[in-house]
Amino acid sequence: MKRQTKLIALLAVLVLICLAAFLASRHEEQLEQIRNSDAVILEIPTDSLTALSWTGEDGTLSLHREDGSWAYDGDPAFPVDSEIVDGMAEQFESFGVAFEITDVTDTAQYGLDDPVCTITLTTADGTTTVQLGTFSTMDSQRYVSIGDGKVYLVSHDPFDEFDAVLSDLILQDKVPNFGTVTGLQADGDSALNITRQEDSPDTYCADDVFFLQQDGGVLPLDTSLVDSLTNTIRNLSLTDYASYNVSSEELDTFGLTSPERTFTVTYTPEEDAAEETFVLHVSRDPAKLQEAIDEAEEGEEPADVEGYVRVGDSQIVYNVNASTCATLLSAAPDTLRHKEVFPGAFDGVSQIDVTLEGSQFTFTAEPGEGDEEEDTVWHFNGAEVSVSSLESAIASLTATDFTAEQPTGKEEIALTLHQDNENFPEVSIALYRLDGASCVAVVDGAPFALVSRSAVVDLVEAVNALIL
Repeated sequence: MKRQTKLIALLAVLVLICLAAFLASRHEEQLEQIRNSDAVILEIPTDSLTALSWTGEDGTLSLHREDGSWAYDGDPAFPVDSEIVDGMAEQFESFGVAFEITDVTDTAQYGLDDPVCTITLTTADGTTTVQLGTFSTMDSQRYVSIGDGKVYLVSHDPFDEFDAVLSDLILQDKVPNFGTVTGLQADGDSALNITRQEDSPDTYCADDVFFLQQDGGVLPLDTSLVDSLTNTIRNLSLTDYASYNVSSEELDTFGLTSPERTFTVTYTPEEDAAEETFVLHVSRDPAKLQEAIDEAEEGEEPADVEGYVRVGDSQIVYNVNASTCATLLSAAPDTLRHKEVFPGAFDGVSQIDVTLEGSQFTFTAEPGEGDEEEDTVWHFNGAEVSVSSLESAIASLTATDFTAEQPTGKEEIALTLHQDNENFPEVSIALYRLDGASCVAVVDGAPFALVSRSAVVDLVEAVNALIL
């Protein structure tokens, strides 16, 4: 009896093994139905589409065509960028495949029982559904079904475009490529009125093209700093919208009813083109800003306050990070002017007069001799000297803070730089001790800035190295 039971058990195991082998052979047979293909399985002209929707892990997003443009079913006020949507759908004008699988009985192995994305394309002739499954493990191509009983592998993955949410479709405001900036104005605190002037007689720095118009004259600005500000505006990422159809109540919430700052950039997009204007409003949430102010008054570290920007009278308001917002709101004459006490080029200096401890010293330059252009040769008391350390020390005199206060301390050192410049033949620099950390720099008789006393000490040492 035990032997008979054992035989029955062995027979049952044999049947199971045979069944598994049969199923495996059927699976292999199914896999063998894959074949190369260059077939075009869909030809749907983009301009024939009347509706388009897709469903993924973020839900369903549905659009319809209205008067030649795309509109969002959920809110007709949402500004859809029709070019983006048309670009998504263009692949179905000639949708080709790389492999074709026939006699499909198990769609689960292709991820089509629970598609990653289901795309529905509607025309006047009907509706086509495209399901996107998983990737093939061998060649990383997407499995696709169009409901004809077959499964396809495609070289181009439609999910590259249809992994899109509503914010990806917004018709963004465009910040133009400014080309040549001819002016920059900003109202609010620290108002700016900047104009562009090439070869200006108001500066001895050849790189200066931007000038702050102010009472009593103009102030040369650091070109790189003005360029940095205009590039901050130019490179704004206008994608993260706070509202795409802003109401007057929302403008109040965003602080944009009366913006903290409004920039007006005038520019010519290309040579000989007419001048154009770009307007940008910047502000912060008044409630959050007040919270930060309160924290600062209580001695706490104030939180960074993110902001909002609006292009002209656009109905879209965008979020902007705290760092960018701070850069725009802090732009002022003192953040854009030259920090160097002497911003000129030393190759235009022909003589340096120094007053140190009541004594005067003069260094003179003359061009090198020979057929080829050589370095300028400097002399002191008839002997050839190198003034590279002196030039470096002068270049290192930079503002730690600007001031209009007359100095009251001792004069540490004074310089007069003679230049080959008919508008500025001389530049005088006097440095007065303020305290152990700072000196006051007076340029051409007017207080200019505080500079590090250590930089002044380096200047004195550079002079002493030449005269002693």
